[in-house]
Amino acid sequence: MGIEKNVSDRKDKREYSNSKKRRRSRRRREVSKVQKLYETCKQVFANCGPGVVPSPQNVERLKAVLDNMTEADVGLTTNMPYFKSTVSERPPKIMYLHLHECDKFSIGIFCLPPSAVIPLHNHPGMTVFSKLLFGKMHIKSYDWADNLLPDQSTPNANISDNDVGDWTGLRLAKLKVNSEFRAPCKTSILYPADGGNMHCFTARTACAVLDVLGPPYCDPKGRHCQYYYDFPFPNFSVDGLSVPEEQQNEYAWLKEREKPEDLTVDGALYSGPDLILVK
Repeated sequence: MGIEKNVSDRKDKREYSNSKKRRRSRRRREVSKVQKLYETCKQVFANCGPGVVPSPQNVERLKAVLDNMTEADVGLTTNMPYFKSTVSERPPKIMYLHLHECDKFSIGIFCLPPSAVIPLHNHPGMTVFSKLLFGKMHIKSYDWADNLLPDQSTPNANISDNDVGDWTGLRLAKLKVNSEFRAPCKTSILYPADGGNMHCFTARTACAVLDVLGPPYCDPKGRHCQYYYDFPFPNFSVDGLSVPEEQQNEYAWLKEREKPEDLTVDGALYSGPDLILVK
């Protein structure tokens, strides 16, 4: 009886241990893609900050998670009211679904109806991952090209039309991307000084973009979202700067502007899979 009891006890312990392993395994299998994204962001941005880019391995790790995500993984469907066309003299309203924000990173979704535009803006000191979940979108982006300008140079206008009013503060930028993207497609990544840090999104169809910012915008810490006008390169000239005519469409002049008055971005409740925050 003693031997049988010991064998039975060991069997019960093994079964209990195996049951715990099965439950842990089942929990791992049931982790949502949103939860996996959050936990990956937490690890990837743990030792990062303004101007500090995650390691190439961590960039690829986070990109791989985003590449496999679709609108269904965040609880979106294409027939939601956010994506419907409206008849109005004003540009279409954009909705933003907030998933998470901390000092290290933020996760959110921009929902754009057809023809909606997120104007040209920057991402100071940030590494940004943008995943088009569905739809078709045009992306235009720039990086600064101040290194091409002679010291203390000032652009001179070659045009008489002056819609903006003041040409001071122009900066030279190099075009990084000027293309249309249709989901499914790979995740776009921009960096503090490369990859198209200033970009503009134009919805060709209804679409949704899942955005990860590391770190997020923060006005008190100097990470303000700055908007820009962009002007064709031939509109201005600088003494000592020469760009071959066939390459001039690769450059533009950018000027800071206030947030456009007709830009409306409203918040909406995220209704996808729950996020479980971890320490």
